[in-house]
Amino acid sequence: MGHAGKSEELKSKDPLYALRHSAAHVMAQAVRRLYPETKLAIGPPIEDGFYYDLEVPVKLTDEDLSKIEAEMAQIIKESHPFRQSFMAKAEAVKFFTDRDERFKLEIIHGIPGDRVSLYTDGEFVDLCEGPHLPSTGELKAVKLLSVAGAYWRGDERQPQLQRIYGTAYRTAAELDAHLKRLEEARRRDHRRLGVELGLFSFEELAGPGVVFYHPRGALVRSLIEDEVKRRHMSRGYELVATPHLFRTDLWKQSGHLEYYKDAMFLFEAEGQALGLKPMNCPGHILIYRAKRRSYRELPIRLFEFGTVYRNEKSGVLHGLLRVRGFTQDDAHIFLREDQLVQEIGEILDFAFEVMRAFGFTEYALELSTRPAQFIGDPASWAHAEDALRQALAARGLAFDVHEGEGAFYGPKIDLKIRDALGRSWQCGTVQCDFALPERFDLTYAAADGKPHRTVMVHRALLGSFERFLGMLIEHYAGAFPVWLAPVQVVVVPITDQQLAYAQQAAETLRGRGLRVELDARNEKMQAKIRDAQVQQVPYMAVVGGREAQAGTVAVRHRREGDLGAMGLEAFADRVSREQASRQP
Repeated sequence: MGHAGKSEELKSKDPLYALRHSAAHVMAQAVRRLYPETKLAIGPPIEDGFYYDLEVPVKLTDEDLSKIEAEMAQIIKESHPFRQSFMAKAEAVKFFTDRDERFKLEIIHGIPGDRVSLYTDGEFVDLCEGPHLPSTGELKAVKLLSVAGAYWRGDERQPQLQRIYGTAYRTAAELDAHLKRLEEARRRDHRRLGVELGLFSFEELAGPGVVFYHPRGALVRSLIEDEVKRRHMSRGYELVATPHLFRTDLWKQSGHLEYYKDAMFLFEAEGQALGLKPMNCPGHILIYRAKRRSYRELPIRLFEFGTVYRNEKSGVLHGLLRVRGFTQDDAHIFLREDQLVQEIGEILDFAFEVMRAFGFTEYALELSTRPAQFIGDPASWAHAEDALRQALAARGLAFDVHEGEGAFYGPKIDLKIRDALGRSWQCGTVQCDFALPERFDLTYAAADGKPHRTVMVHRALLGSFERFLGMLIEHYAGAFPVWLAPVQVVVVPITDQQLAYAQQAAETLRGRGLRVELDARNEKMQAKIRDAQVQQVPYMAVVGGREAQAGTVAVRHRREGDLGAMGLEAFADRVSREQASRQP
């Protein structure tokens, strides 16, 4: 579904749609008053706000937003009615040609029918279907947030415009609450915290969209992998590993070259066309196909931490959330058709189990159906979609339907989780596929001894490790639970006289399987404690003369503060219990 489809969906669900749509018009009107040569592109409401893409004769900065807001306040005070009118397309072409609105002209040429809808408030006229508030005067709480660059129609070959983001609410109190949420989101921003906590970096010399995991970040990632791998093995999945590079013949057969070519890294070597894998599924298909399979073996669940590469445009890259190289907890299940509904249901149960393990308890489900471009036959698609619906119904799970947003090879269920700020994140996916087994002639020997067609389920639980780590950082504001914290305890000697005992205490705690660092820097104790708190280390074990003599440590918790003196074994027991509990 394109932008228009998503806009229609938002229009039907968002009670603030008309209010924010009106605010977008007033913002564009204010910019036009301040800079009369401004050309209008599009200005839709979006989740939590609105934006307008404009071609402005000057380079806007965040400092200009207050000036635009002041002009918006004047327009709101003038209380112009929003009036809808209709115009024949030929007349509209002349109208916008006379005003040199080339972006609007391009939109008009793509509108079906012989007339278009316009909205007018005061001197401002825009090509628009609405809806809007009765008048500009009904806008009560509007705030402009930022300005950014944006290509017309998202195409880097098109003109670059300036996009102004804003938000609007019914009351000042609601707006203030939203701005506080935004401030908290900035505090939790994984890009800033990733650097502060020494987790990862992006290096200009290496190019955009590729992640460098520093020791602490690599350790967190390894802890996540260990947890996920353990749970997979206990559910009968088999670990595999596939290459990163394939001949493009494979991608032709799978359909990726036809439907996914623009997102692939393709090149030639020794006269052969090659491509970095954007998906893991063809590799797993080749492993399944490597030998004859019996119905008694099925389902076969192949699982991989598979690193894939996608040629994302540099303008859409965003920290860990949108990268060019990322690793998926990817699995493909090969099974009989009569096993399909039960297997999908068990995958859903598994997904909820894993999300709870990482501290996510709220989620929403979306069923996406056949897109305009697809492989396979419609009857198989209908059968696959029915299996997904049955699995959801068997568990009494509510879900939204997103028509036309399935993968090109099959319909899917997407799992969206909510974080500590109530934000929704795309995470796991379950995709039912009858098409690729046909393309690769996947079969199993049935009880009658004859080959029968295998069915295939694609699934990921976390999705991208990079994206999931970014989500985790923001969910916990960098304060990982003890079991995920790269450093669980920092031992802090007050003076160098306690250094030997501090080293002994650190070794004792490490011997209990804890992740411990010794802060032996020539700094004051208060500075060391402050640094440990900034690094979100769960526990600090402070060692002075009294503790060295008694064989104890003075324990501080990052949230609870001073917990008093504890023996080393008692302290280790406390941290170990917290680690084993997997509590957030």
